[in-house]
Amino acid sequence: MAGASDGRSPLRSEMRSPTPLLYRRYSSGEVRNLASISSSLLPAFGTVVGEGTVNLKRFVIAPYDRRYRWWQTFLVVLVVYSAWASPFELAFRKTSTGALMPIDLVVDAFFAIDIILTFFVSYLDKSTYLLVDDHKKIALRYTSHLWFPMDVASTLPFQAIYRILTGKMHRGDVFGFLNLLRLWRLRRVSEFFSRLEKDTRISYFWTRYCKLICVTLLAVHTAGCFYFWLATHYHIADDTWIGAQVPHFEERSIWLGYTYSLYWSLVTLSTTGYGDLHAENTGEKVFAIFYMLFNIGLTAYLIGNMTNLIVHRNIRTFAMRDAIHEILRYASKNRLPEGLKEQMLAHITLKFKTAELQQEEVLEDLPKAIRSGIAQHLFRETVENSYLFKGVSEDFIVQLVPEMKAEYYPPKVDIVIQNEIPTDFYIIVSGAVDVLTHKNGMEQFLSSLGSPQMFGEIGVIFNIPQPFTVRTKRLSQVIRISHNHFKQLVQPLSNDGKTIVSNFLQHLKGLKKEELDEIPFVTELLSETNVEAIGPPEEPQHCDEASHEVNSKPPSHLN
Repeated sequence: MAGASDGRSPLRSEMRSPTPLLYRRYSSGEVRNLASISSSLLPAFGTVVGEGTVNLKRFVIAPYDRRYRWWQTFLVVLVVYSAWASPFELAFRKTSTGALMPIDLVVDAFFAIDIILTFFVSYLDKSTYLLVDDHKKIALRYTSHLWFPMDVASTLPFQAIYRILTGKMHRGDVFGFLNLLRLWRLRRVSEFFSRLEKDTRISYFWTRYCKLICVTLLAVHTAGCFYFWLATHYHIADDTWIGAQVPHFEERSIWLGYTYSLYWSLVTLSTTGYGDLHAENTGEKVFAIFYMLFNIGLTAYLIGNMTNLIVHRNIRTFAMRDAIHEILRYASKNRLPEGLKEQMLAHITLKFKTAELQQEEVLEDLPKAIRSGIAQHLFRETVENSYLFKGVSEDFIVQLVPEMKAEYYPPKVDIVIQNEIPTDFYIIVSGAVDVLTHKNGMEQFLSSLGSPQMFGEIGVIFNIPQPFTVRTKRLSQVIRISHNHFKQLVQPLSNDGKTIVSNFLQHLKGLKKEELDEIPFVTELLSETNVEAIGPPEEPQHCDEASHEVNSKPPSHLN
């Protein structure tokens, strides 16, 4: 807790963790994984969460406390045992009074402790969306719901209590059915998987996959145990599904009967139906009918979920294959040249491969401040190192970088085409491009560019058709800005505009003769402009002259 006595400044206090105060707690630090917090703990829009909700009363546990979450996870492991033991002890009565009885007592003791702990766990008030830490309200809420009597009923060791009161060990089925109340604990497993599905640190696919496997194993185990229980309670042992195959099966090993039960259940669930184990009496046939009807729904549930998971993982692949197929059909129908068709295929393939890296898709739903911060981190250094923006102000860079869009281009693709209308100019982040020109129907190589060099800016600044074709040599990433955005940014910043003009004229002077020949009016412009005399922004008279030349000369060549 930040206070006046801890020596920290008010500014430092305001800059503390952005975690909402609702999540801050006195007992065990702050929540460190916001991705795993249930949305039910979030306050409603407009709710003011004050400092008074930060501290919980003494001996009150926050539901999101890390130690309490670990306790809940430990109980999930015990629930798995209970879900297995309850039907098993019903079918095989000896185990409930033998080897499994001490384990059941220990497990029940842990759940009894959890019942006591629940009286000290705060809860979220649905009307105020604040945590309630009043002991009386917590106790009243717990005891007035179905949870409390069911928790107690599923925890009481009825077999042990009966033995203590009567001194005898009851071996009937009544306690076996009472033990099935422990299946109430399965709600904890459902809550556990729901929490894992919302935790972005854990694979959603594997979480769902494990959940489906658990559901299947529980169905197979429970059905097998009940089917064996039917066989043990039929008046003619040999006239049962297992008695017909294993004489005197009740006297044989427990694990032999359990193996036969699981085998029948799994074969029936999978609809294999070998026919070696089948219903022999009416009761078994009725149970098999309901079990097969249940299997229809369970199979549909499993197949539907697995299909959704697999399709979701491969939906991008399906989309890419469809897009490629449509491009091939379009190219064939319109008889496009082979080279152009290859460029189209390369571009669409690269688009899907780099989709998760595309700036627009990643940043689309983020606030503007976050988008700006990401763009500054990724591209600011490249923009500052490009020749056109050297020496410009910090404000200009901060405004310019978020307006730039990142794109990938595969090898041998034209980014800029000679004589096209200028709309954008580009800065190379990675990769390399060739600058080409066309003369008498032949391509002529002029130069190669790499990071952080620029292209397309001559056509944009002079407002003339692009003088060169620019083609990628290998996989390249570029950032681009439109003519309109660039103009809007430069107009109110006159000093930065003069610096950009100076940098641009210096760059033009350094171009090769072959490149200058493609823009003949530039040679005349440079001869009339004393480029060496163009100084930094604090010498406005030369910058004004250069700016006037750049703005006034091109139109005379276009007329």
